[in-house]
Amino acid sequence: MSMDVMNGVVSIASLRRDLNTQAIGAELYDRIRRLYPICRSITGKGLRDTLGLIGQEIDLETREVPSGTQAFDWIVPKEWNVQDAYVKDRDGVRVVDFNASNLHVVQYSMPVRRRMTLAELRPHLFSIPERPDWIPYKTSYYRETWGFCLSHRQLQALVEDEYDVCIDSSLAEGHLTLGECVLPGREADEILFSCHACHPSLCNDNLSGVSTAVTLAKLLTRASRRYTYRFLFIPGTIGAITWLALHEQTAARIRNGLVLSCLGDRGKPTYKRSRRGLGEIDRAAVHVLGRSGDEHEIQDFSPYGYDERQYCSPGFDLPVGVLSRTPHGCFPEYHTSADNLSFMDPAKLSHSLITCLEIVEVLEGNGVYVNRNPKCEPQLGRRGLYRSAGGHGDVHAMETALLWVLNLSDGRHSLLDIAERSGLRFETVRQAADLLAEHELLTEAAAPRSDPAS
Repeated sequence: MSMDVMNGVVSIASLRRDLNTQAIGAELYDRIRRLYPICRSITGKGLRDTLGLIGQEIDLETREVPSGTQAFDWIVPKEWNVQDAYVKDRDGVRVVDFNASNLHVVQYSMPVRRRMTLAELRPHLFSIPERPDWIPYKTSYYRETWGFCLSHRQLQALVEDEYDVCIDSSLAEGHLTLGECVLPGREADEILFSCHACHPSLCNDNLSGVSTAVTLAKLLTRASRRYTYRFLFIPGTIGAITWLALHEQTAARIRNGLVLSCLGDRGKPTYKRSRRGLGEIDRAAVHVLGRSGDEHEIQDFSPYGYDERQYCSPGFDLPVGVLSRTPHGCFPEYHTSADNLSFMDPAKLSHSLITCLEIVEVLEGNGVYVNRNPKCEPQLGRRGLYRSAGGHGDVHAMETALLWVLNLSDGRHSLLDIAERSGLRFETVRQAADLLAEHELLTEAAAPRSDPAS
């Protein structure tokens, strides 16, 4: 049987090698385009509509958590929905119009229907003076207030007059919606991919991670899987906290994880380490980026950011890092209307997806082996292994990998340990181990893997 096919299912390495990167980029971008108009929030119809569209592509289960549910130190808030919002001048012209951009309304604004002077209205208007054509994104999840966001040019164009102000919204007892897709593997241990699906029309911060997670789940559905994969599509902060509160036993099975966000801009790939710093996911991500030949950045953990700060909280301390391109808050378009479809680069989206697959490849293949012929080198030429190495591109790298794997396969060093120490690509080390196992020179260790090895 081919090394790339197990139990009739394609291997992750084979899937990655066969990807049409241009087609994948187009798929990722098109999904963002379709989700972009929806007015999402941490609760409500927009979030459900988003999960409904995702559920047309992958096997997604949703759970409705009632408002008022206690989740550790937090409480699930009331559900917010908005139908319309505007500011009209005396001629009935909408000078601020929710239908033109759903960013115009401060998220979780209370319902308002009033006639106001500009002086009365001004405290409720938000703009970015240094970016006069951009609309900011503002929220007020846990404070009952209301407001409008608008470009600074719009704000400056308002004259001293009276305006009709309307926010047709509802804030009532309802539910918070969680979406998850679980792909069972041969082992119960899990690899988590988490993304926030709660922002309105923002592409990089929100939809790039969502779209990448959907395509990754679709690909892994076709792959032979050692681990179980869990994909979470949840509201930021309160969603992760609520999911953890409801799934403490499940969380204990998470062996590695990634938070996905900001994956479609033209910046260099960035990995933020988990709280553990040297966990398997951290080492795998650093290895993949370090051997890519591309400019990249590795950041240490900090308790500020996305939902990794919940997964890495001391009571859980899960090995969950963050994969992005330009990190949140480090590009001027962040949380503004400029984070739109034109800000997305299909080629970079595709590259981010492939990086995820390469990290998964390392996690899946990172076994520990024992050399069955440990006293001096076995005669590789007699077994045809040097000839076999000739079919793997860089013959010298493969021959070197064979020797490294034989030398360090003592039941204590993982293949990732060997790749790191030798400076070889993990894929080459994994192929060398497969060849040696085929020739009965290696056997997989029954002992659990340790991390890191010396």
